[in-house]
Amino acid sequence: MKTIILAFYFLFIYTSYSQKKENFQLLSPNGKIEIKIVVDETISWSILNKKDLFLAPSAMSMTLDKNVILGKNPILLNTKKESIRTSFETPFYKKKSVQDHYNQLVLNFKGDFSVEYRAFDDGVAYRFLTKKKGNITVKSEEVVLNFDQDYSTLMPYVRDLRNPKDPYISSFESHYENKKISEFAKDTLAFLPFLIDLKNQKKAVFLESNLQDYPGMYVTNNKSKSGFEARFPKYPLQEMNGGFNFLNKLISQRTDYLVTTNGNRNFPWRIVVISENDAALTNNDMVQRLSEPSKIKDVSWIKPGKVAWDWWNDWNIYKVDFQAGINTETYKYYIDFASKNKVEYIVLDEGWSVETNIMEHNPKVDLKTLIGYGKEKNVGIILWCSWMALHENIDVIFKNYSDLGVKGFKIDFLDRDDAKMVNSVYEIAQKAANHKLLLDFHGMYKPTGIQRTYPNILNFEGVKGMENNKWTPNDDVPTYDCSIPYIRMMSGPMDYTPGAMRNATKSEFKPSNSNPVSQGTRCHQLALYTIFEAPLQMMADSPTAYIKEQESTDFIAKIPTTFDETVALNGEVGKYISIARKKGSTWYLGAITNWNGRDITIDFSFLEKGKTFEADLFTDGLNAEKAPVDYKREKITVDSSTKMTFHLASGGGLSAIISAK
Repeated sequence: MKTIILAFYFLFIYTSYSQKKENFQLLSPNGKIEIKIVVDETISWSILNKKDLFLAPSAMSMTLDKNVILGKNPILLNTKKESIRTSFETPFYKKKSVQDHYNQLVLNFKGDFSVEYRAFDDGVAYRFLTKKKGNITVKSEEVVLNFDQDYSTLMPYVRDLRNPKDPYISSFESHYENKKISEFAKDTLAFLPFLIDLKNQKKAVFLESNLQDYPGMYVTNNKSKSGFEARFPKYPLQEMNGGFNFLNKLISQRTDYLVTTNGNRNFPWRIVVISENDAALTNNDMVQRLSEPSKIKDVSWIKPGKVAWDWWNDWNIYKVDFQAGINTETYKYYIDFASKNKVEYIVLDEGWSVETNIMEHNPKVDLKTLIGYGKEKNVGIILWCSWMALHENIDVIFKNYSDLGVKGFKIDFLDRDDAKMVNSVYEIAQKAANHKLLLDFHGMYKPTGIQRTYPNILNFEGVKGMENNKWTPNDDVPTYDCSIPYIRMMSGPMDYTPGAMRNATKSEFKPSNSNPVSQGTRCHQLALYTIFEAPLQMMADSPTAYIKEQESTDFIAKIPTTFDETVALNGEVGKYISIARKKGSTWYLGAITNWNGRDITIDFSFLEKGKTFEADLFTDGLNAEKAPVDYKREKITVDSSTKMTFHLASGGGLSAIISAK
């Protein structure tokens, strides 16, 4: 009898302890941002900025196989709180080094799992950690975002119809839809990052980082319509060829779990960046901070730069004595152009090989000759291929083309971010590094920090780039251009592919395949080379077009693709933006606007005090409203005390290279 009573006593003590409500607080270093954590029957958090609640209590949990739920009736064992201040070097980024200062709280629970929270001065993040032996199977993860009111959002919806039965097949290219939380399109998914317009002009952007051996996160509306809840693609079970030219692996059947993974690991970070100033979003380092350091010890062979690109301009060169197209003569011409203009690379896009077997070349393209010719001219060759043609024979393909002297690959049509694809991206990155090959991932989900871990990945698409101008007549491109630096670019570099020398007004724009046109002015295009982050930056127009516009070409060629310092000057999401970046002793300035022309004031206080500078300045011409190719070039003297007002035409911009006298 005593044994039974004693057993009930310990059961009572255990139950009481497991359901004991505990509250925790974690403040940012400056005290402005607060995380409130409640451990009860569930684990939840809420977020306040300057004591204003915006994320109401929101639950988090992770379900493993055998119905083990990390976060349900959790038993807290202990906690650890600390403050961290450090920094790290970033050789291929928008600044030389990143400051990393945060307060951290780790809650350790019975069942060999923990939840780690970090509070920065510009946002917050959390992640699950497990310390289990062997492998575990993750069935689902609960990520809930409950808001205190019905805020406006800028949300990129999945808009891909290649496989209607599987919404997780996506090119991750969508304009942002401005809707209230309650107006989230029913039965749809949106991918990250997305933006919430908070009270008092504050903004919050939701991201993820350190996505390894795990699927990417999407959101859908929750049942109460006051927020969102996460969705994740299940692990693929069966795949089939499909999509454009059958270059994709579409999923015909998925399992009932997300991933089977190492039981002793850290899971991806769930991130909320908070800003009281729109412009500050364009210079945020959160994804870099929350990513793993480089796995490549020697990065001296990694050379960022610009790329003369063939596909956007449809190989459309003329006034030459050969038939332009996908052939050796045309690519020699691209190499000559790149060499003359000090452009580091050319890319051979689709057509140089058999699309499904890139070991079999187009007989009209003498690759060995081109590689040798490029070497003579100091121009590297980058090859396009589909992921499907590469992933089953990576070692052979990479060794073959590395031995030939190819500098890298542009890999296209991944179009998924389930755990199998994420793992493939990491495998490709490592094997490319083994052969000292650069990578540009096209048809790709947003970067989530792998660019720090594998800095040989210089660029990612995951953006509705200028290629869409070739077929979409109704897109509002200038507004999108003025939105992505505040949202998508927070994840990392963007293979947007700027550089159009043919420029059109809103009323005159129409798609064209062989003579593609940009929306907005010439100066808008020039400014994108400073504003858009891309260590491997395309020059999308044809050599013929650039030669005709040599003044613009010379200017573009002088703008670097990585920087030592970045200063966010001013801007408003979707309306305009101005940024200054520094490389060595030279500053680069870019500003763009949407279809609304406007006057903007540039404060040059970012310049070093006591020095005088000369600005080589391109601004919209007086007639740019009707003739967007019109611009004015002038050289002006400025210093740190200078403030100047400039007019940006409709869809316009300005760009400057500022050198010390």
